[in-house]
Amino acid sequence: MLDQTRILERLAARSEEVPCPVPDLGLPCWTWQGKPNRGGYGVLNVKHQDGGWRPVLNHRAAYLILVGPIPDGLEPDHLCRVRLCWNPWHLDPVTRTVNVRRGLAPITSGTWCRARTHCPKGHPYDEANTRHKNGRRHCRACARERSRRMRASR
Repeated sequence: MLDQTRILERLAARSEEVPCPVPDLGLPCWTWQGKPNRGGYGVLNVKHQDGGWRPVLNHRAAYLILVGPIPDGLEPDHLCRVRLCWNPWHLDPVTRTVNVRRGLAPITSGTWCRARTHCPKGHPYDEANTRHKNGRRHCRACARERSRRMRASR
């Protein structure tokens, strides 16, 4: 690997400091302005001991240099949810399972939907107003409004 200060200088030269979308973190995001890889992460080519150049994810390189090695079996999770951010204080080493659960998994797995307490029109999902069909919740108040509109249009 190249000199660590040189790597940090290269990262800083092609990055921009932007406000973090998660105010609890307190520190700004250091976003990579270069081309991201297919996964949306910033990549920097680094020269290794064997003389060859290898791509390294920016956030992993910054964490390794500024914080320390990532423990075996863990991967860095972006607490700020900005994939191009390489601020190591926005990273939390977690297992793959935890990383997936914190990411898009709640949206795609249905956890996000089950956590909703009201329908899109604002009616509560409670015992009296909710009908279950085919594993899904349906708002009875919205169904009544739909029926009224259908009858009125006839």
